[in-house]
Amino acid sequence: MNAKSVVFALTAALLLSFAGAAAQEIPAGTVLPVMLNSTLDAGRNQPGWMITGKIMQAVPLPDGSAIPKGSRVIGHVVAASAASAGSASHLTIQFDRIIAYGRTIPIAAHLRALASMNQVFEAKIPTNAWDDYGTSPSDWNTVQVGGAGVYRGNGQVVQGDQVVGHATDYGAVTGRLVAAPKAGCGGSDQEQALWIFSPWACGTYGFSDLKIAHAGKTEPIGQIEFESSRDVHVLGGSGWLLKTESVTSETPPKP
Repeated sequence: MNAKSVVFALTAALLLSFAGAAAQEIPAGTVLPVMLNSTLDAGRNQPGWMITGKIMQAVPLPDGSAIPKGSRVIGHVVAASAASAGSASHLTIQFDRIIAYGRTIPIAAHLRALASMNQVFEAKIPTNAWDDYGTSPSDWNTVQVGGAGVYRGNGQVVQGDQVVGHATDYGAVTGRLVAAPKAGCGGSDQEQALWIFSPWACGTYGFSDLKIAHAGKTEPIGQIEFESSRDVHVLGGSGWLLKTESVTSETPPKP
């Protein structure tokens, strides 16, 4: 079998696998590592404005299928208000669906962790000494948002002497979520797709004045509200660690 045939067979297998997943809902508790394409701005965004992002690492599902890397994540602005004298700025968004291979899966998801564009960039920079970069990025060591170390050469994600996850030579990172009860973040029994985040990442990183007023874990489910003394402003290129909630396959996508 030539190289083109192998690629075609693998692509077809992934498409059929994901098609099976698309016929059902994505299980609650599935972690979605997303890079936002849109820039959020409470002073400019209006309710109903569409926001987009993409899945940055293949997301494994319990049935053995996966949500492919690069799948589109679609959402919308629910409400926005700019800051004014004596009044904080608020911005509420909601992610509605995932699109891959032309298929649409409705989702509801809460926000576990948010990293600024700069934090995303820094998590990709190798910490090796210049003369120890190796021959390719598969030799790099990096630091996740939240502080975990990634050693691609031996496939480990560590905190001190403890192995807390696994990494591939092409940068995919998985690990069991570590609970942070005081911050409202739970753990997980199975390894999840973490991309640039540490297993215990929870809250905001790289923002000086941004608060998650409502993560979307409780009613209203899936609605993520930010608050700031200045206009809420989150650049495209920011990293989002979302966790799905239960949603029926009949749930219609939002506009």
